Amino acid sequence: MPKSLKQFAALPVSVIDGRPYVLLITSRETRRWIIPKGHPDRRLGASALARLEAFEEAGVSGTIQPRSIGRYQSAKRLSSGKSRPCEVIVFRLDVDRHLDDWKEKGERERRWMPLEEAAELAADGGLGAFLAQLNLMPEALATDTNADDTLREPG
Repeated sequence: MPKSLKQFAALPVSVIDGRPYVLLITSRETRRWIIPKGHPDRRLGASALARLEAFEEAGVSGTIQPRSIGRYQSAKRLSSGKSRPCEVIVFRLDVDRHLDDWKEKGERERRWMPLEEAAELAADGGLGAFLAQLNLMPEALATDTNADDTLREPG
């Protein structure tokens, strides 16, 4: 059985009129609805990497929670055409900035939607089920922060 991969993801969130909205993006090749994510990088902590991926893939930035809000299982397609199991660890990103132009703008579509709709549209392994069970209201969150795991605004 192949070894499981690990990725760190940001779930971009905005609460509007008391209702949580999340930002989904399309994958580059298959155009499935996913969240920004990337593989571990020794230079960045997990939440900092997730924040950087959201900046590059979705053109959003904001406050990343230092602790994950959960995880789900997916399958990562390799360049060989094969796939390997992948554990995706998710960090909440409270968005306060949207760029009109960003690194992967021409490669992806992005769309804000209510959490319930995102759970139905998500097509990345267990992402839909993960979103369906979330409580994203502010009172449900931990308020602890860790300044050592933040990332300065890229470029």
